[in-house]
Amino acid sequence: MAENELAAFRERWKQELTGKKDEKPLLVSASTSSRDLPGQSGRKDLKNTNKTCSFSDLKEDVGERGDIEAAAETEEDQPQYVSIARSLLDGRTSPLLDRIQEERTRRKRHYHSMTNVCSASLQQQQPQRKVKKEEELVDQLIQDLNEVNDIPFFDIELPYELALKIFQYLSCTELGRCAQVSKAWRVLAEDSVLWFRMCTREGFHEDASVSDSPCWKSTLRDCRNSAKTVSSNWKNRVGSISQLQFELGKVLCDVSSCDSFVLAGYTSGDVRLWDTLHWDSAASYLKANSLSANTEPRPHVSHVQVNGTVAAAAYEDGCVDLWSTETGGQPIHHYQSPGRIQALALSPDSPVLLSAAGSDVRLDRADDCGYWRTACQAQLPSTVDGVILVPGRGQQCPLAALTAGEAVYLLDPREEEPRTLHSVYGHPVTCLDASYSQVAFGVKRTGWAMHDGGNKIHVYSLETSKPTVCVGNSPGDFTCINLRDGPPHLLVCGNKDRRVRVFDLRTGSSVASLYAHHLGVTSVQADDWKIVSGGGEGLVCVWEMRMGAKLWEMHNRHPVRHVRFDTSTLVTANIPDDKSPRGACITDDDLTAHRRHRGVICHYDFSEDALSQDHILPICRSDYTESHGYNYNIGLAVPYDRLSGSHSSH
Repeated sequence: MAENELAAFRERWKQELTGKKDEKPLLVSASTSSRDLPGQSGRKDLKNTNKTCSFSDLKEDVGERGDIEAAAETEEDQPQYVSIARSLLDGRTSPLLDRIQEERTRRKRHYHSMTNVCSASLQQQQPQRKVKKEEELVDQLIQDLNEVNDIPFFDIELPYELALKIFQYLSCTELGRCAQVSKAWRVLAEDSVLWFRMCTREGFHEDASVSDSPCWKSTLRDCRNSAKTVSSNWKNRVGSISQLQFELGKVLCDVSSCDSFVLAGYTSGDVRLWDTLHWDSAASYLKANSLSANTEPRPHVSHVQVNGTVAAAAYEDGCVDLWSTETGGQPIHHYQSPGRIQALALSPDSPVLLSAAGSDVRLDRADDCGYWRTACQAQLPSTVDGVILVPGRGQQCPLAALTAGEAVYLLDPREEEPRTLHSVYGHPVTCLDASYSQVAFGVKRTGWAMHDGGNKIHVYSLETSKPTVCVGNSPGDFTCINLRDGPPHLLVCGNKDRRVRVFDLRTGSSVASLYAHHLGVTSVQADDWKIVSGGGEGLVCVWEMRMGAKLWEMHNRHPVRHVRFDTSTLVTANIPDDKSPRGACITDDDLTAHRRHRGVICHYDFSEDALSQDHILPICRSDYTESHGYNYNIGLAVPYDRLSGSHSSH
């Protein structure tokens, strides 16, 4: 029905109701004029006539509430359809009217009974006491308030679960306001399920359950305050710094970190695992396989990788060892490759290992019982330069991206041969990274192709294997890409032209370009508000992404080969290019003179203040079981009394 027709229908309906309303007094007056009989019946008719006149006078004097009450009194004498129509026009018909009236009647009855009991008791105790006018006003006020609060919103109409479903769309501030409405709303607004979901939605305690905290509201408040403090410490470089050193007589070869674990390999063939949450963990000391351990001299460690459950290391002789991060000790899996391992990758969230030796690729994974098996082996047309496992794919369907010369391949154990994703003659691939749904790699332009804009970064979709965006146009080679850690629509990369660049993958445009390192960018990582970059000159820089401003920097001697941070910690590794510096032999007299050649691992913790008493220096974490300590060129004997006795004898 059109709007004009609906308005005309309402107007015609009102006129009919008004006409029927005007007809009734005329009938009454006609009846009274025709029945002009003496006696009691005449007095009754006169009384009815007076009632009609007084009722009409009352309607003219009172306001809207009087109109509604008077209409309600006359509805008894009218047909039912007329009363229903009148209530529809006046907006008084609702499914809740009967329940509202019942609730109001029950409360009034309860109030009057309580008032009668109190008044009776007061009359028995003090029969001569006179009721004050102020008490009557207070009672009337209480009664009016009870009438106002007749219908608590969620107590009568909605079940608790449905009301909770509505409240889950409110923010923290809105829940606080709702808690001040009534007791029933306060119970809903402070429900643990609401605050638990809000806590996990903001990234706190994502793996927790509702029963893990007695009060998720206070837990969320503490998490927010802690996050604010950590963010401020990041910007102002407030926290504790630890240098992780294990084999001081040898040179650092490779470093990997994940969560609280830091794994390092040395030229001595030793592999050390640190658990930064438990510094005295027994799993920190990892033993090599018997073949590498009995070889003299022991082969250098070429690559290391670690995730939350396993740690892996590849040696120069082609051996690969895997350890459990919980137990450490002996390797849980070992295999020998025919050639030197060129690249090693470990899935960040599942026990899947990928290694490449020359053009041969091997993928191993653990089964449901924990036994490691070879899932697939493949051979590429050229030597493999880099490998990476796509995160979030799980243990059952892993997917790997590989670069070999000028081509990028996808390795799926369910397929017979690796699938070619990208291949352009004369454009070698320089760097590689992947997220759950995309893979990004830098391409170098050489020769005649330099005039078309320079080096670029191609981004492909893993679902369709089609290119989605191409960014870059840089004169220098791209050296590092970070796609998995930042926001889903941003890509951060480093270049040999000394700049750190941020690209928006939705538009393909450049968001920021930061002049960072004069020897080129070697490693980079970003999150939603900051960027941490490392350079070939040994400088670590922390940037504020939105403003493009440098917050602070730290410097060490060797190039920064590893940068990894989470919410409150940062791990950087300065790894030297020269693995056999002059004077680094164990037979040298003064090893501290050549300490600068060995590389360093720095662990920054921004959740604690370096000035607090709880902070422990790295030298104080030693258990003093070794006979010599090279940190400060001092000699320690065990026990301490023997050391003091030797000094006293001299």
